[in-house]
This record gives sequence, C-alpha cells and structure tokens, in this order.
Amino acid sequence: MKKKIINDPVYGFLSLKTELIFDIIQHPFFQRLRRIKQLGLTGFVYPGALHTRFHHALGAMHLMTVSLDVLRIKGNEISDEEYESATIAILLHDIGHGPFSHALESSILNGVHHENMSLLLMDHLNKEFDGRLTLAISIFNNTYYRKFFHQLVSSQLDMDRLDYLQRDCFFTGVIEGKVAFDRIIRMLDIDEDRIVVEEKGIYSIENFLNARRLMYWQVYLHKTTVSTEQMLIQLIKRARYLVRKGNDLPCSPNLKLFFEKNISFSDFETNYDFILAFASLDDYDIWGGIKFWVSHKDKVLSMLSKMLLHRKLFKVELSNEKIKKDKLKNIRKRIQEEYKLSPTESKFMSSSGKITNSGYIPYDQNILIKTKKGEILDVAKASDLPNIEALSKIVKKFYLCYPKVLSLCS
Repeated sequence: MKKKIINDPVYGFLSLKTELIFDIIQHPFFQRLRRIKQLGLTGFVYPGALHTRFHHALGAMHLMTVSLDVLRIKGNEISDEEYESATIAILLHDIGHGPFSHALESSILNGVHHENMSLLLMDHLNKEFDGRLTLAISIFNNTYYRKFFHQLVSSQLDMDRLDYLQRDCFFTGVIEGKVAFDRIIRMLDIDEDRIVVEEKGIYSIENFLNARRLMYWQVYLHKTTVSTEQMLIQLIKRARYLVRKGNDLPCSPNLKLFFEKNISFSDFETNYDFILAFASLDDYDIWGGIKFWVSHKDKVLSMLSKMLLHRKLFKVELSNEKIKKDKLKNIRKRIQEEYKLSPTESKFMSSSGKITNSGYIPYDQNILIKTKKGEILDVAKASDLPNIEALSKIVKKFYLCYPKVLSLCS
C-alpha cells in the first residue's frame, strides 16, 4: 500500500512509483522540509508564497518521472534501477537546506553549502536503507557514467528549475514566471549522453529563460525580500554574538548549539550528533526564538525581533554602483544617534551588499538544441531571436538597508 498518490495544487495527482520512495518521504529527514518555506520571507511581499521545500521536492520528483517516461518512449534505454535512482536524486536534492534556506546558510553554518549537507544526509539515509541509495548518490554527485541523469537533476534546464518556476509563480501570483514545462519536457531527448531539446521546442526554452530572469527581479530579488532577509541575517548574527559573549538566550537546544559552535564540514562528517541537530532545525526554531527575543534586555536583538514580527522593515536603496564606504559610515553614525547605540551595535542595524541576476550562462552546462538536420547547437546560437544573448548578461545591483526612520529624519 506504499505506492500512493498525492494531490498537488500545481500538477494534480502525483504517483509514488516505488516503496523505497515512499519510505524516504516518510523519513524524519525529509518530513522536516514541511517546516521550511520554499521562498523564506517572500511571504512578506506575496502573501500566498507559503509553500514549502516539501512541496517543491515532490513536484521536482514528479517532473523527473514524466521526463524519464518521455525519454523511454523516444527509445532511450533506462533501467528500472536508474529510473528509481534518478527520481530519488531529485527528491533529495534540497534535503540539506536549513531554516530559511539560502538566507541563513552562512549565518548558521560555518561555510558549509546546502548541497554538501544534502550529500551528508543522503549518505546517512543510504546506510539506513542498506545501500539502496548508492546509485542515486552517484547521479547526484555526477559520478555515474551516464551523465545525462545528472543534467536532469542539476543543470540550466533541470527538474529543480522547471518546478520552482512553475510552483513559485503559482503561489506568488506572478504570472510572468509561468513556463510551458509540459512542452519543454516532451521536447527532451538524449544525444551522445547529453540532454538536448528538439528544435521545435526552442521558443519554449526562450520563454523559460526569460521567465526565470523576470522571476528573479520580481520575486527572489524583490527589494522587500532583500530587506527582510538582511534583517533576519543581522538578527541571527546578533543572537549568535550575544551567545558567544556568554549571554543567556532562550531558544531551542539545537539552534543554541549552532550559535555556540563553529561546526565545519569535517565536524559533520565525524560527529553524527551534529547531523541530527541540523536535521532537526527548521523555520520554527527561528520564529520561536524571535518571539522570545522581543523582550530580551539586549536593545538591538529586541528591536530587530519586534520589527520583523510587526513588519516594520528596513528601507532599501538599490544602485548600479557600489555603495560608498562614507555613505555606510554616515548611516551607521545616524543609527547610533537615533537609537543611542554603540558603534558595534549599530553595525547590526544596517546592511550592504550585491545581488546579481542572469537568465542564462552559456559556459555552464549550456542548453543544447538539436536541429532538424541533426546538428547540436547552444541555444544562444540556435535561436533567431537576439534576446537570449541579452539574457546571458550578468546584471549587478548594489543594496543598502537601514531603518526607515532615518529617511524620515533626513
């Protein structure tokens, strides 16, 4: 009775093809993804953006099975073991994400990327399931000799991107992100162990690349999203700073562990307790802490907690030029005066940095088009429209975030 179906709001009914997939989904490591939002704090901008990593993982799994079915129909040999393993690889591709995903990746972990955490968790699951995930891990790592499977998991045209664009535009209501995912998948084929797209699908690919670029500016890099994420990052940095200074800070034991210690990748490899602690963290640990910290005696921690809970967000200035040090220094001086803070404290009340966006990177696992004559061309060369070359340009913007009260006082 493990080959169940799940009703998904984006695709309808999803089928769990094997009992092993059902058991992986039931595992606590995977169930944790129910408690991590896919878009972090983007719900502050788009109220409907409340879907989770759990939703996304299941959606990407579904698109993988549809893609593998299409490839089989076109005469490409894919064994049942390869089919199941590729499906598991995409199902678990985000299992290493922590609370608020990318926003807190560098604030909680000590330089450990979520993909490395995914691999560690997959290795432990492989032990629990008696080595039945070995091929899935090989596909995820790109060490399996049939390289096209990894392209379906991680590339510029993978099941991860196809699902998150479709899903994120559905839940945010940003219709510009909608892509013809079903048509793209039906145009896929394999040529010399590479995923290629039949020429008649080229306009769907152009739309996909354009939609991705628009979604980054309208959703993922929306200025309010940048503001809320930077506030959260500064808040967590302040909390960690206080704990390491010996202050008592009410929070979950697992979160406190990561505040107290700099846990490296090698520490995770040698200490299973650290793995279990990380695999227990989710968004609720952060929000639970914030609700305690609103009444904390530390002024900065309390202010940032109240501001996030009440949606009193930082003002954001975007610029095409790097923020000058003198401007940032002036902002921090005004913060000191306005809130009666020390120079060290004021640093937690502002933030500056860079955001980048590009629709297509032609030198990174490029998207290949198979022409009617059998030629294999990069999509930028195969297209008769100039906009793909424009999408290849990396756009940089620089941001400065600080309390809105400063702009009202100026």
